[in-house]
Amino acid sequence: MGVAVRSVESVQPFSVGSGLRGPGARVERQRRGQLSCLTGFAAEGAVSRAYIRAGYVALAERWRGQSGEIDLIFDEGQGLVFVEVKAARDFERAALSLGARQRQRIVAAAEEYLALVPGGHVRNVRFDLALVDGMGRVRVLENAFGEF
Repeated sequence: MGVAVRSVESVQPFSVGSGLRGPGARVERQRRGQLSCLTGFAAEGAVSRAYIRAGYVALAERWRGQSGEIDLIFDEGQGLVFVEVKAARDFERAALSLGARQRQRIVAAAEEYLALVPGGHVRNVRFDLALVDGMGRVRVLENAFGEF
């Protein structure tokens, strides 16, 4: 009865920050990027469904202007709502992942969008931050960017 034993030194850990170089590191970065992209799409879908259930009309998903991208745009009847979606393990981490520069890019992209919509600059506008936790729960912070 033989048991194969492998030396501990021959085991190469494959984790984030493991110091991998070359093709293995590139593959790991690609895998993480794909996972992040799929997680983002799923989070945006959950948020979009929540807004639509609440009576909002979807106008655009992942709208891209020269200044940046807006995850979701809705018409609420009284005005337009620009929504940034952030997903993380918990709501706090998701909320903390939105920085000042990104807010500025989103506002600039919204101004581009409004310039393309007839009467866009005379409409009421709101910027929401939609958070999605690791369980897929959605929490919306209305008017998260303050007055526009």
